[in-house]
Amino acid sequence: MKRVDLERRLRMAGCYLKREGGSHSLWINPQTGVIEALPRHNEIMEPLAKKILKNLTGHG
Repeated sequence: MKRVDLERRLRMAGCYLKREGGSHSLWINPQTGVIEALPRHNEIMEPLAKKILKNLTGHG
């Protein structure tokens, strides 16, 4: 999955970028308080993208 597509889906779910790290960006869901690291690659492997979506939004 493209990183921009994953970020778009996270924003649509109400998540936002908390901060940029060295090799990852930290995203947070303000409703649940869950924080997830998003690697800074143009292409993110599908299983990892689904895991991030599931952890932050509750559904993949």
